[in-house]
Order: sequence, then C-alpha cells, then structure tokens
Amino acid sequence: MQNSVLEKKVENSYPFSLSQDKFNEIVDKLSSKKNFSMNHSDLENFIQDQGRELMRRLLEEHIKLRGNGYAGNSVTGSDDVERTYKQESNRTLTSIFGKIEINRLNYFSPGEAALSPKDADLNLPTTTYSHGLRKMVAIESAKGSFEEALASIERSTQVKIPKRQIQQLSIFSAQDFDQFYCFRCPDETLLKIEKSPLMIITVDGKGIVMRKDDLKELTRKKAEIKVHKMEKRLSRGEKKNCKRMAIVASVYNIEENPRTPDQILKNLSSSEEKSSTPPKPICKRVWASVKKSQGEVIEEMFAEAFNRDPEKSKKWVCLVDGNPSQIENLKAAAKKFKIKITIVLDIIHVIEYLWKAARVLFDESSFQCEQWVKERLYQILQGKSSYVASGMRHSASSKKLDAEKRAPLDTCADYLLSKGPYLHYDNYLKQGFPIATGVIEGACRHLVKDRMDLTGARWSLEGAEAILKLRSIKSSGDFEDYWTFHERMEYERHHLCQYKDNVPRILSKNTLELVNNSI
Repeated sequence: MQNSVLEKKVENSYPFSLSQDKFNEIVDKLSSKKNFSMNHSDLENFIQDQGRELMRRLLEEHIKLRGNGYAGNSVTGSDDVERTYKQESNRTLTSIFGKIEINRLNYFSPGEAALSPKDADLNLPTTTYSHGLRKMVAIESAKGSFEEALASIERSTQVKIPKRQIQQLSIFSAQDFDQFYCFRCPDETLLKIEKSPLMIITVDGKGIVMRKDDLKELTRKKAEIKVHKMEKRLSRGEKKNCKRMAIVASVYNIEENPRTPDQILKNLSSSEEKSSTPPKPICKRVWASVKKSQGEVIEEMFAEAFNRDPEKSKKWVCLVDGNPSQIENLKAAAKKFKIKITIVLDIIHVIEYLWKAARVLFDESSFQCEQWVKERLYQILQGKSSYVASGMRHSASSKKLDAEKRAPLDTCADYLLSKGPYLHYDNYLKQGFPIATGVIEGACRHLVKDRMDLTGARWSLEGAEAILKLRSIKSSGDFEDYWTFHERMEYERHHLCQYKDNVPRILSKNTLELVNNSI
C-alpha cells in the first residue's frame, strides 16, 4: 500500500503524465497481437487519430508546466494603474490538435480591465482559435471557397469552424498586409536584381461581383434602377451592374532582351518554333485591391519599385493596356517620385485592333486576312504606326465603305494615332524591353478570376479585400515571412501595448520554488 501511494506521488509529479499515459496506450495497442491484422491504411488512421490526442495533451501539459503567469505582487498597465488584485481563471484555446484548457492568473484593479501576463507570454490570440489554426484558415481560404477551406481544415485537424468564423479569421489574418510591404525589400531581393537593368511595373483591372451595399455609389444606383427584360435571367447584352473593379499590380525586374520585328512575328506564330526563350521575371511581386483606387495602387507600385531602386539607376518600363486613366495615374506617380518612365502599350492589344479592322476587308479565316494583319503588325513593330493608320483610312475610302462598315478600320486608326507616343516598338526592341502584358494578365486570372469569380459568389468589400491580399502574399512567395510578421504585430497589438514599460516576466513553478527556498 505504501509503495502504491509513493508511485502515485511520483506519477503526479511528472508534468507530462497524461501524455505519457496516452503514448503508452498507443504503444500497447500497436504491440497487441489482435491488431496485427490491421492493414497499413488502418494503421495510418489509428496513429493519426490517437496521435492527435497525444499532441493535444503535450501542448496542454507543456503550457501548464510554465505556471499560471505569476509576475510578482502587482502589474502596472499602460494606463499607469497598478493592479494588485489577483484571481485565477481558465480559458479555452482551440488549437490544430483540438481544444485545450489554459489556467492563468489575472491581475486587476476595481473598474479596470484585467491583465494576464501568461496570455502575453504565450502570445495568445483574442479569439478562441490559435494562431496555428488561423494560419491554416488563411492558407485554405485563399486557395478555394470558404466551404472547401472548412472541409479541408476539418479533415486535417478534426476541428470544426463555422463558415462565418472562417470569413472573419481571413479578414483578421490579412490586416497587416500594407505594413508588411511598407519599405520592405529583403537583402536577397536586392542581390538578385543588382545586375538586372530593367524595372518593370504594370497594372490592370478585373471586376468582382459584390454585394449591392459594397458597390461603388454610381454602380449601386444603376443596379437599383435597372429593370431587366426577362424575369429569371439576363437577356443578351444586358449587364448586371454588380461588379466592382479590383486593381491588380505587379513589379518585377528582368534582363534586357534585344529582338527584331522578325523575331517577334516568329514568336507570335503558333506554327513556327520560337527563335529564343525570353528571360524570366526576377523577384516578381503581384498584388490586388478592390478597396483602393487605381491611383492609390499605382503609387504603391512605384513605392515598391523605388525600394528596389532608390538610386533610380535602372530603366523603368510601364506596361499598359491603353486605359487613359491608367496612363494618367502612371504619369502622376512618376512625377511625384521624380522617376523617368517609358510607357509601353501591350502589343497584344494592338494585334486585337488589327484583327477587327482586317475582318472588314477580308473573310476572317482567309489567308489574305492573316497576311494583312502580319504586314501591318510588322510595320508597327518598325515604329510606323501612324503610317499604318493613314493607310487604313485610305483603304476604307478607296473601297467606298459606308460609316458603319468602315467603323472598325477607323477605330483601329484612331487607336494607333492616339496611342502613338507608346508605340515606339523599334526603340523598345533595340533596348530589350518587354512589349506584352502577360505577367499582369496572368496575375488578374490567378489573383482575381480563379478565386473570386466562383459561381454564385457575392463578396463583401472587407472579405474580398482580405482574400485578394492573402492570395497576393502567397503568389509573391512571402507567406511564411508575412505570417511571422503578423504574429509579431498581434503581440504588439494585443499584449505589449497593455503594459506600462514592457510585458512583465512571469515566474515558472521551478523559479518560484527556488525563490521560496532562498527565503
């Protein structure tokens, strides 16, 4: 009897006794001959399920081992109020292994908010969900729908999080996006771009279906007064008036790649082997915002580029699709940052205008139609866009086409003349500039369309902005660095700022025993 009591005391004094019990239980079951008939799949499931409970106990008992958060007789908050009253309480934390109970000591003063040094020591979140679980939510909700995120997390952790909480946690997770990228340019980025002479900045837009309350005022008014011709569906040509534009931006560096017009034509042809492999973007960063204006995002884009090239020693190239407000905002930002920029119009947009014009003169599938486009494109690549425009007008007049018939030809000619300052492709090719906006168009598809354009989805402004930010961080390869930064910001936001000088050092059980023995 005496021995069993002694054994019980020893067992209770071991801080990980419950974890050890669970481990022994798992080993016993795996050692039992009656379980030797289990196939490998059954074994995997068993170890995964039982191992999760073992890890939950390890986490809970480790936190318990660190004491209740005793930090002396009193704690002074940032409000200069000394809190001398102490009271223990328990809080629940839902971790990636399941729920655990945390005992901690609260310091309080009548009428003032209580402070828990142990919460600060562990950097516990203000919600019941741990940072590890919130990280999973951020990753999964950025990948696919919130329903898919919920299902994926439950499969991995057996933790059920309501859909509304998934959405809210995503918003919390993205809140440090702007501060993370403000003046940030890692040393490894600077080393990679050191010998890269070109600084490329590019911007575009993509619509997102929004809830009516989160549409811009003009769009919302149109949506409210719009009367559809059909009751159940939109008829041809009708617009929903339910989208808000997300502005997508990208900054990257790239090596010079001098080419000739002949090489460009060869690379554009699907039937011919490409003459060369173009250089790949270096340290590409992409992001999007549905909340900010185009001008604000473009200024952010220039700030990112300036952080990479503070000496302004590189050639700054702005790739555009021809949107007038986009070009004006780029010029305004360049003036603000005192940067000399070269604006290059996307060659693919030019080709689309040429094809529309060619269909007026020839059958779309004919050899003559394709040849006409190639010849004019070749001339434009030689820097002769105004010559091509005048030739189109002459062709329309010589064929005596009426105004309606010749409209695509006139539109293309007007486009070439109005965008003439950005069509000096002969110069761009000699200097090795990129002349296509494939990077930003790919970003539009990946950041916006692939995730935000789900069937039936209508986004809130805050929810859409959060998901765009999380996808941007992931696409730019910065997620792990961002999450470390985010947790640090959470500590400063919810813990560090609550104390007068700093978070007081808490004393563990072992430390307290040493103090008591010395007394």
